[in-house]
Amino acid sequence: MTLPSGLPGTILPPSRVLVTGVAGFVGMHQARRLLDARHRVLGVDNLSPYYSPALKRARLAELEPYESFEFVEAAIEDAAAMAALFARFQPDIVVHLAAQAGVRHSLVAPFDYCASNVNGFLSLIEAARHHPVRHFLYASSSSVYGANAKVPFSESDAVDHPISLYAATKRANEMMAQTYAHLFRIPMTGLRFFTVYGPWGRPDMAPWSFTKAILDGEPIEVFDEATTMRDFTFIDDITEAISALLPLTPEPGPDSGGAPHRILNIGNNRPEKLGDFIGAIEAACGKRAIKRHRPRPPGDVPATYADIARLAALTGFAPKTSITEGMAKFVAWFREYRPRITNM
Repeated sequence: MTLPSGLPGTILPPSRVLVTGVAGFVGMHQARRLLDARHRVLGVDNLSPYYSPALKRARLAELEPYESFEFVEAAIEDAAAMAALFARFQPDIVVHLAAQAGVRHSLVAPFDYCASNVNGFLSLIEAARHHPVRHFLYASSSSVYGANAKVPFSESDAVDHPISLYAATKRANEMMAQTYAHLFRIPMTGLRFFTVYGPWGRPDMAPWSFTKAILDGEPIEVFDEATTMRDFTFIDDITEAISALLPLTPEPGPDSGGAPHRILNIGNNRPEKLGDFIGAIEAACGKRAIKRHRPRPPGDVPATYADIARLAALTGFAPKTSITEGMAKFVAWFREYRPRITNM
């Protein structure tokens, strides 16, 4: 069922798309973009209590008005449930975004990461093995680069030394995808996300926690402000890139050992100093931050910086949203929606 490789500008015909993690931050935005483009979307999520399920349900409420949207509450590590979903829905494309997220949380709940990120991934690629799809896209992470001192991070860099269990599970996903692409010719694209932010973002991430603290006049914990840099990417840029990739199925090639599998960075290609990032939030909030400086915690990397040349060559992708513009949009959303959602 592999389609010919497309070219930049290829339009995906109306398709059945399975989106995992649909109640998550990126999942909700990607599903909405697909629905606006008149695709049929089956969304799967287990509404994990890792952070407020109320926020996840509020995201789902943004999708419920679409007639071509269906939601199923299920855990991806439930292999029988995933096999049944594939058999019933017969997806053309899979956008796999579900995962147990958070580098620091993997220090305290390691088994959750293996259950969701490893066993859950296996459930899905096994289902795709028996119910072939045109294209299987999955979320990896810039965390796989570990403490790589070479910048910008390139897909050809060695990634054999992860410094968190979360990163190790994402690297495991890439190796599992390579194996299944080779054995069963499933066209697969791994997306190494760099820090994604924007409206409806996660409460455990810095844009949310810093904004909340600054607006409430509370201190923020700043980890190694002098050297920390992040490649922040606005959510609309992310979903634009994913949408452009959907019809562009990978062809077997020497870089992938002859398997229809590729890995792409998906970032902003311009890291921001932590101090400048905080400054953008302060400007959007109209208030100064109260800072409490802390050393970098275990598992955190000093800098992330995406080389996006491969993605740009495939799709023409160029991120459009500056950190100042993006944080202004996030803060405006946060002020509007915070009263509507509990535990915020």
